[in-house]
Amino acid sequence: MIHFDPWWNPALEAQATDRAYRIGQKNPVFVYKLITEGTIEEKILMLQQKKRALFEGILDGTPQKLSFSEDELEDLLAPMK
Repeated sequence: MIHFDPWWNPALEAQATDRAYRIGQKNPVFVYKLITEGTIEEKILMLQQKKRALFEGILDGTPQKLSFSEDELEDLLAPMK
């Protein structure tokens, strides 16, 4: 299975990966995530990582504040090259 396009919701992406493993129960299953540098997908991946860290902090009982530096926001909203 190859994830070409990261989803906004990492839980849905994980669900699709789990489904691939269930379908190939007796066969080896390889899951790849292809992210091209300088694309919107790369930006989505960065947002997913921040979202995951925020969620894990809540589960661990150490909630964090979701914050972006001025440079991160500028990069996130910048037009694609």
